[in-house]
Amino acid sequence: MNASSMSLFARDAYLPEGWRRNVLLEWDASGTLRAVTADQIEVPENTARASGPIVPGMPNLHSHAFQRAMAGLTEYRACASDNFWSWRELMYRHVAQITPESLGAIAYWLYIEMLKAGYTSVCEFHYVHHAPDGHPYPLACALSECLVEAAHASGIGLTMLPVLYQYGGFGAQPPRTEQRRFLNDPGHLLHLLSELNRARPETRSLRYGIAPHSLRAVSRDSLQVLLDGFNADWPGAPVHLHIAEQRAEVDACLDIYRARPVQWLLDHFSVDSHWCLVHATHMDASETRALAKTGACAGLCPTTEANLGDGLFPAAAWLEAGGYIGVGSDSQICVDWRAELRLLEYGQRLGHQQRNVLASAHTPEVADRLYRAALEGGARATGRQVGGLAPGLCADWIVLDPDHPCIAERTPQQWLSGLVFGEHGATPVQDVYAGGVRIVENRRHRDETRAYANYRAALAELAASQ
Repeated sequence: MNASSMSLFARDAYLPEGWRRNVLLEWDASGTLRAVTADQIEVPENTARASGPIVPGMPNLHSHAFQRAMAGLTEYRACASDNFWSWRELMYRHVAQITPESLGAIAYWLYIEMLKAGYTSVCEFHYVHHAPDGHPYPLACALSECLVEAAHASGIGLTMLPVLYQYGGFGAQPPRTEQRRFLNDPGHLLHLLSELNRARPETRSLRYGIAPHSLRAVSRDSLQVLLDGFNADWPGAPVHLHIAEQRAEVDACLDIYRARPVQWLLDHFSVDSHWCLVHATHMDASETRALAKTGACAGLCPTTEANLGDGLFPAAAWLEAGGYIGVGSDSQICVDWRAELRLLEYGQRLGHQQRNVLASAHTPEVADRLYRAALEGGARATGRQVGGLAPGLCADWIVLDPDHPCIAERTPQQWLSGLVFGEHGATPVQDVYAGGVRIVENRRHRDETRAYANYRAALAELAASQ
């Protein structure tokens, strides 16, 4: 990339202080923004011009890539009381057929879909580690490395989170046969992470963290061993954990630990701003306030949570307490950050029976508040320098179609409201830059045709094996 291509002029861009006019973005060969100048009167010669308004790319803080291949296949009544737990049975049947080759093809296409939607970073919460019979691959990180390669090839920034999964339920219950592909102890999981880092060292676009799956899948002792080993070698790196997603999970935690999940975690571990607690749907008022004070991010996945019948996160109370939020595509039934933010607000409207629940006195435009919050919280969850257009951050942004019905003939102050709450056919995301490289141009990824063909071949292989 030559020097003249490492700058871009936008008539309108969304900066940390809000919409600004005549903005010049300049970045270096590492994909890092070096200068962001508003009210630029003279545009340097040979500087490219954005075809529409620019907004920062959205971090996707929770993804299970392999589940894209089963999206939409569980939408029938499988039992008398269909819920998360019956959905999980169907997921187990699907995951038993995944191979390294099919996982790589699925993830590559998914990451392209994410980029086309305006996600420029993803946190991959990866728990399928072993061969179908439960034995490790010759390289412990074989499946994880497929995901790293898929992210690299697509151009999306990645926070890779190998998952510790040991038990079948609270109280160190024996794991089920269907869970054998997930299982590790803390030592083996840390070895996997070290092996992965040797094969694929961290870069500006690649970050590593760790993900104890949930309180039901690890014990207090194993979680402590994992965190001690991880923090010694990876100080300040991200820690992600599923928690309090289902009422049955809360009830089981109360039965075994005599405490609700979030409260038990806070009582026994030092949760801080490096943590992302995924879902955290079922918190009481005390837990909500206490967790918000830690600086941890709540990882919200509204389309998945709605699909699984999880419940509604206490978003109004959480934001009032100063809590951080981000959004993720989770089970991949929807790959669109705008839909996640829209459903987050609509769920609150249904619960509170009023409109614009998550607006604030400081930011009365609810779309603006949610968008900014998801950028900030999502950036925390990635452990990467993303989430805005400012010097020192990754050169990640979306170029919007100025003629799209969501924003056409509206003022800049109305654009985010149109983006989040307007549903008008084709995506308003026209171009996408990640690390300073234009990866999506005029709604097409540079390798879209080949990636989709490989994805379809992977689907056909999975269908034939079931």
